[in-house]
Amino acid sequence: MSDWKDSVENIVYSGRIKVPYKWFVGEVGSRFFIALRDKKEIWGTRCPECKKVYVPPVKNCGDCFALTDEWVKVSDTGTVQSFSTVHYSHAMTPKKPPITYGLIQLDGADGSLVHLIDGATVGSLKVGMRVKAVFAEDRKGTILDISHFAPL
Repeated sequence: MSDWKDSVENIVYSGRIKVPYKWFVGEVGSRFFIALRDKKEIWGTRCPECKKVYVPPVKNCGDCFALTDEWVKVSDTGTVQSFSTVHYSHAMTPKKPPITYGLIQLDGADGSLVHLIDGATVGSLKVGMRVKAVFAEDRKGTILDISHFAPL
């Protein structure tokens, strides 16, 4: 019996394609995005075993796999752990370059959230800098309901 894959021709597409898609973020992600949209609040989940607070929230702890069903409100302020500035344009970027992405550890959270940093010159950005979330005026239930983080 021949394998069906033997009769399939491989096709290679050289170039770039944009594939827009949507996916369901589940009950945990939905609760997180609804709080951003409706209340301008940032929430995470706390592991009952190791006590880590995850933002964005997760259903199970990444370290000990316990169910993380305790919700905790975290601050909208935090510390820049790392950052990178992008100087080129791409169809999927939310604004014109230069764009700075940062790892922000929010006060009350154990991990970092990747997000935009704006309101500072590239040369003034520093690891350890304190920042605050700036919420979008027109919120739609996405991570961009936090427009960006700005220096305090």
